[in-house]
Amino acid sequence: MKKTLYILLLTSQFFFAQSGFEKGNALYQKGKYEEAIAAYETILDSKKESAELYFNLANCYYKLNKVAPAIYNFEKALVLNPNDSEIQNNLAFAHKLTIDEIKVVPKVGFAKLLRDFTGAFHYNTWAWITVAFSGFFLMFFIGYYFSQLTSSKRIFFIGMFMIVFLILLSGLAAIFEKSHFESERPAIVFAEIVQVKSEPKSSSSDIFMLHEGAKVFLHESIENWVKIELTYCS
Repeated sequence: MKKTLYILLLTSQFFFAQSGFEKGNALYQKGKYEEAIAAYETILDSKKESAELYFNLANCYYKLNKVAPAIYNFEKALVLNPNDSEIQNNLAFAHKLTIDEIKVVPKVGFAKLLRDFTGAFHYNTWAWITVAFSGFFLMFFIGYYFSQLTSSKRIFFIGMFMIVFLILLSGLAAIFEKSHFESERPAIVFAEIVQVKSEPKSSSSDIFMLHEGAKVFLHESIENWVKIELTYCS
């Protein structure tokens, strides 16, 4: 009875998410962006998320000229699907609505190669790739164990070594990408104007202002103050 209950519960949550997503899409097509946002956010409230959901939500905010939430949700979509050109293009359009021009410092050399490789997928995707390679290893092991021909055993044996290498590679990529995800703390400025000061004191001098939609990176917090970094590596 408990198993049936769990299955019904999971099924109902799936259909709830699907109906909310489809409802949001229909409202978006009619130009009812505020209502579409409410429909999409009901899905987020149910602890469901996807790149498509954040992308559609961002597009709604973009249509309403709400820069900060548009950029925020495009960034969330890009984390889940780093190689999606449509997300990247729409994010670039959203950035054109911002006032601040923040320089991007490109990575070079081995650091760039490593980041480009691991950044190709979300760390969860790398984990699933590792699981898939593990399944292939098991298949090759079974083939090696039951094969009667020496040539076949040699092929399966070499294949197992190659798959072990791929398992280690994808596993390390997942670990590196998760570490990068947890250490990098980006934030989007939602306030219309924010004064940036030289020290965590109200009496300290103002350095410059940041405006809505600006992307910053958080380093540490001191009471109600946050140390930020503006330039970041692509």
